[in-house]
Amino acid sequence: MSWTSAQLLDAFLSTTSDQIIPLTAKGVASGSKVFGAAILRKSDLSVVVVATNHETSSPLLHGEINCIQQFYALPADQRPLPKECIFFATHEPCSLCLSGITWSGFDNHYFLFTYEDTRDAFNIPHDIKILEEVFKVPTPSETPEAFAKRPLYNKSNAFWIARSVADLVNDLEGGEKNTMEKRVKEIREEYNGLSGVYQGGKGSKGIPLA
Repeated sequence: MSWTSAQLLDAFLSTTSDQIIPLTAKGVASGSKVFGAAILRKSDLSVVVVATNHETSSPLLHGEINCIQQFYALPADQRPLPKECIFFATHEPCSLCLSGITWSGFDNHYFLFTYEDTRDAFNIPHDIKILEEVFKVPTPSETPEAFAKRPLYNKSNAFWIARSVADLVNDLEGGEKNTMEKRVKEIREEYNGLSGVYQGGKGSKGIPLA
């Protein structure tokens, strides 16, 4: 089934508002970060699993990894194949989660907030910093200017294609675009509130990269 950008947006934003945010509110109240994820069926955009960050249990349980763990905990006869699914993350997946999505067999992922949003609006700079410090290595002939412009990862590769919610919104026009922009803004405001809760207690739960 080929879905339009508007249909994908409606599914992602509704899932975020109705299912991910309530879970995330409980998570941040216990000291975990604001990141969440969902896996949907490509056939009808129904939700298979949703999850949020659970770093107070383990620093590896990012929202996406927790979602993948729950997906693979489903009985095999109730679990669609990864390539039959759409992977959605509230925040652009970090290096750990990019690898988790890849190793788990998903051929796509979509995200709402970018790395820059995560760093600037949510005051969590680790995604960009890890990719730059660990993975982004300059070639001998590369100028500093070229190095600075090089993407942190390849959004279209042999394993998957990644797109942002902003990309999908930009596919739209007129009233349809305005409606989706308004919905994104409302969700962003909810996440600003959740981020305030997290930041207020950050560092008190022993999370290595709080």
